[in-house]
Amino acid sequence: MPFKKYLFAGLLVWTPLAITVWVLTWLVGVMDGIFISAVSSLNPLVSSETVSALRQMPGLGVVIVFLGLMVSGALVSNVAGRWWMRQWNKLFTRIPVFKTVYTSVKKVSDTLFSSNGTAFRQALLVQYPHAGSWTIGFQSGVASGEVASKLGDNYISVYVPTTPNPTSGFFLLMQRKDVIELELSVDEALTYVISMGAVAPSSTLKIQEKRN
Repeated sequence: MPFKKYLFAGLLVWTPLAITVWVLTWLVGVMDGIFISAVSSLNPLVSSETVSALRQMPGLGVVIVFLGLMVSGALVSNVAGRWWMRQWNKLFTRIPVFKTVYTSVKKVSDTLFSSNGTAFRQALLVQYPHAGSWTIGFQSGVASGEVASKLGDNYISVYVPTTPNPTSGFFLLMQRKDVIELELSVDEALTYVISMGAVAPSSTLKIQEKRN
């Protein structure tokens, strides 16, 4: 039926754009709200007229956060900045309770955002939740410390995301020989997971075209 065909074709065109715009609008709103709240807390140093004027400037929070990240990144990229960063870390790691959360988050962020790191750089095929059932995972590291001494050096850390929400998942320690490395990029593999297999990776399509 042409009506149904055209309707679904229109949804395929506009749904990705609408969701993308919605997510970006939500993020901008959150950042603007945080920025306005921070400025409002400076009262009476900042007048209510100034706060009202800032509210009329959508996206200002995003700009401030971006500039803050760039400036702080530039500062810690030199010797003096790294010294101050070490003092900063020493201060926070001496605060009871707070240091536990801060240290854990810092270790994870250092691993994920380090340009020299290997976390989530490799997509894998792994047998989960049982032998003969395959899913996509991501190498998040290698076994180390006491874990490596108990299991051996040939074990790797694997994160298996859930679908369609990849922010939750399962952490597994698997032997390297039991996983299959994929040529897919991490973005392609994530898209494949989030779409529940409905969206084939572009590299797979290229291989199929070559075979045909």
